[in-house]
Amino acid sequence: MLDEMKKMLAEQLNCDENEITADTSFKDDLGADSLDLFELVMALEDEYNIEIPAEELTELETVGDVIEYLKGRGIEA
Repeated sequence: MLDEMKKMLAEQLNCDENEITADTSFKDDLGADSLDLFELVMALEDEYNIEIPAEELTELETVGDVIEYLKGRGIEA
């Protein structure tokens, strides 16, 4: 799932996927702003056919957080 996430992030945030790890922070490491994060959530929702409630977004600070969140929702890739 990390490889899929890296490709999506590289495309969405225009960054090098080789620099992305599970510990990569969206804001601190990738410089994502609120619009970037909104677009990323939209892409995740489309890709995995889920809805991510706004109140749960604050818990998703790193790539690993998103992967664990998706796994918790029964999504395995």
